[in-house]
Amino acid sequence: MKFPSFKAVVSLMLASVSLSLSGHAGESSSRPNIVLIVADDLGYGELGCYGGKEIPTPNIDALAARGTRFTSGYVTAPFCAASRAALLTGRYQTRFGFEYNPIGARNSMPGIGLPVAEKTIADRLRDIGYATGLVGKWHLGGTAEFHPQRRGFDEFFGFLHEGHYYVPGPWQGVTTWLRKKTLPDGGKGRWSSPDGRIVWSTQSGHNEHEYDTDNPLLRSSQPVDEKANLTDVFTREACDFIGRHQAQPFFLYLAYNAVHSPMQGADQYMKKFAHMEDIQRRIFAAMLSHLDDSVGQVLSKLRESGTEENTLVVFLSDNGGPTKELTSSNAPLRGGKGELLEGGIRVPFIVSWRNHIPSGMEMGAPVTSMDAMATAMDLAKVASEKTKTDGVSLLPLLTGQREQFLERPLFWRVGKQNAMRLGDWKLERSGKEWQLYDLAHDIGEATNLAPREPARVQQMSALWDKWNAEQIEPLWR
Repeated sequence: MKFPSFKAVVSLMLASVSLSLSGHAGESSSRPNIVLIVADDLGYGELGCYGGKEIPTPNIDALAARGTRFTSGYVTAPFCAASRAALLTGRYQTRFGFEYNPIGARNSMPGIGLPVAEKTIADRLRDIGYATGLVGKWHLGGTAEFHPQRRGFDEFFGFLHEGHYYVPGPWQGVTTWLRKKTLPDGGKGRWSSPDGRIVWSTQSGHNEHEYDTDNPLLRSSQPVDEKANLTDVFTREACDFIGRHQAQPFFLYLAYNAVHSPMQGADQYMKKFAHMEDIQRRIFAAMLSHLDDSVGQVLSKLRESGTEENTLVVFLSDNGGPTKELTSSNAPLRGGKGELLEGGIRVPFIVSWRNHIPSGMEMGAPVTSMDAMATAMDLAKVASEKTKTDGVSLLPLLTGQREQFLERPLFWRVGKQNAMRLGDWKLERSGKEWQLYDLAHDIGEATNLAPREPARVQQMSALWDKWNAEQIEPLWR
C-alpha cells in the first residue's frame, strides 16, 4: 500500500479541517469517543498494510488508509499481560512490578494482577463522565480485587485469564490444532482425526494449555453459556455497547483473543483458504481473516450509529507473533514473542479519526502503546497533573502541529533481557554483552555494531541503567 508524504497530506487537511478540540470538551454529546482494539499475538508482517501478501486483511487495511499507520510502533513487553498493564495505565509495567506473564493457575493466585493503586485509562475516563466497557480478554488478575469492574470499567464481557477456546467442546464448526507431547501412536510429528477436525502436533514439545479451566466466559462476574465463536461473540458485544452508548461519550476496550492459541479455524474461513496445503497455516489464516471481518463489523457499527466522526480508533497487537506456534509472521523483523528483539515488541499500530486527522499517513516515528493512554487523556481533556504517564500524546503529531517528536528513549526489561531504543539505534542484551543495531539500515538486527561504536553503547547503556534504577523488583516470577 502506497502512502503519501506527511507534508502533502497535512497541508491539505489543515486547509480544510478544524479540530476544535476545545469544543469537544464542552458538551457531553460531542466529546470524542475512544475505541481501543487489541489483537493477540499478531505478528508485524501479516497485515496487508504492513506488507503481508498471503492473507487478505481489507478491513484493517482500510482503517490504516483512513488514518495513520506507524511503522515503528512498540509495546512495552514481548508477551500478553505485562504489555496490557502498560497499555491501560500509560506507565512502564516495571514501575509497579508487573514484569512477568501469569498463566494458568497463577492467574487466580492472591496478589497477582494489576496493582490496585494503579489507575487505568478506564478509571480516568469514567471519572469525567465516559461510559466504559471491556469486551474480551483481561489477563490482569483473576481474583476479585482485580476484576475489570473494580478497575474503571462499567461493563465487562469476556474472560479473565490468558486464553480461551473459541467454541466450547466438542468444538463444532471449527478445525482445531492442539499442541501435544506425544501422538496417539506414541510417536512425534502430526496426527489428524479421521474427519480432519482435530490436528495434534508435537513441534512445541508440550501439551496445549488448559485455557478454560477455572476461566469461564463472564458477563460482569456471572458465567455465560455461549455457543458461538468468541471472535463473533466479542464483535456482537462490542457493537451492542456502541449502540447503547451512542448518545454519550464512551470508551470501548475491545481485546480480542484472536489470533492467540488455541488455534481454531471456523469452517467458512477454512473453506476460504482451502488452497493452503499446510493445515497449520490454513487455520491461522482462517483466524486472522475472521478477526479482520470482525474489526470491519465494529467499524461499520460506528458508521451506522453516527459516531464514526467523533471516535478515535486505535488498533494494535499486544506483542509480536510466536512463529513456531501460530505461523504468525514478523517479517522483516528478527525474533518473536517472549524476546526483546524487534519481532517481539514492534507491532502493527494504527490510529484513525475520520475527518480529524490526515488519512493514508505512514509515520516512522517510534511510538509506544503507552502513548495511547496519553492521547486519550489529551483528547478527553483530563488534567495532566492527574496522570503520571510514560507516554506522550500523539495528537500534535497526528494533526500536523508537529512533524516529529523530540528524540526520546524507549526502554524494556524482562529479567535478564534488556533493551532500549534511542532514535534509530537499538541496544539489546539477553543476560550477556550489549548488542547494538542501526534500525534505519538493519531492521532485521543482523549486524551487531557494538564493537565499532563503544561510545554509543556506553552512552545508551548509561541511560538504561538510570531508567532501570527507577523500576522496582517484580512482584512475582
